[in-house]
Amino acid sequence: MTEKESYARDRVSFGAVASAAVLALIVIAGIVVYISRDDGGSAAGSTPAPAETAGGTGFAAPEVDILGRRVDVPNNPAGQPLPQDPTRQRKPSDSDWLTQAPEGTTGPRGWQRVYGASVPFSTSDGPTRIEDGLAVGYSHTPQGAVLAAAQITYRLNARPADRDLYVTQVRVSAQQIAAYDKALASDRLPEQQPERVTKYFIASDAFKVDDYADDLAIVRLASRGPVVDGKQLWAAIRLVMVWDAGDWRLKPSTSNSAQTEYIESLGGWTKW
Repeated sequence: MTEKESYARDRVSFGAVASAAVLALIVIAGIVVYISRDDGGSAAGSTPAPAETAGGTGFAAPEVDILGRRVDVPNNPAGQPLPQDPTRQRKPSDSDWLTQAPEGTTGPRGWQRVYGASVPFSTSDGPTRIEDGLAVGYSHTPQGAVLAAAQITYRLNARPADRDLYVTQVRVSAQQIAAYDKALASDRLPEQQPERVTKYFIASDAFKVDDYADDLAIVRLASRGPVVDGKQLWAAIRLVMVWDAGDWRLKPSTSNSAQTEYIESLGGWTKW
């Protein structure tokens, strides 16, 4: 198969998995149950890619994602926070308080490949640092909530068995943690998704803040989906974020049918 044919095949495959494999963080009773399958139907969790744990600073040579867009590769597989300028954060009195994109995501290093998934790093709203392999330190703004939503969702899809991420950055109850631990013990969650899966975890095209308060934000992320009858569609996932102990955390929904929808236009959405 030629490189051109392989790219075309991947574009078709991408359309088929956009909502399920790229965006859908499926949480039922607090358990992440999404487990990828290879072309032969075997569970990806049985042959996980090696999980990198070494630290480091700086970046390797940039690469391109499945849609041909730049994605930077940090030497630390957990990501490389960018220098911050808090004066660039939006204020409630600003007319674009809910609609302005965080600074820096359109420039080099604004989207980084973290454990195989493309996640956003801003120069205004965080994340400000990496602690124990987790990206933390998001601004108490709509932009900080959106950044945290993308980071946490994609990281957990790439590494479903990352318990530290689950119990630290997802608002879960003791009962949900017990269910998650049971799933871990029964080997239902892969430690690291293989590259054949994470290559579809690409940057979303746009976001929308549906509701915002100091303690809770409802946001949506739209990622490129299939072309149907000549029309480009986007898969949009709805995520609830809560402000807890000085940072944004994901609040899992048990209403999976309402989480993801297809949209035909990005009108009214904010592009990164």
